Amino acid sequence: MSNISLKIRILDKEYQVNCAPEERQALEYSAQLLNEKMEEIRRGSHIIGLERIAVMAALNLTHDLIRTEDSVKQNNQASGLLSSMDLKLNSVLADLAN
Repeated sequence: MSNISLKIRILDKEYQVNCAPEERQALEYSAQLLNEKMEEIRRGSHIIGLERIAVMAALNLTHDLIRTEDSVKQNNQASGLLSSMDLKLNSVLADLAN
């Protein structure tokens, strides 16, 4: 498949990017999240300049991603521990039933 050209708007500036048709929705959503984060930074701080705002937004979004990944890892570890405990309990209960 060929790429499509998509116009996205971030901080009142329009950018034209290419993407695969099946990635359009994800790209639009990503641009929306980035724009919201950059608007938040521009409103809530004294940071001036598009580049500095973009760097701060990238750092914030990356931090959020890392926290989410850590949370998923912890949930997976807890799930594994619970599964292990469940197996042990079932084994003990089976032994008691015999």
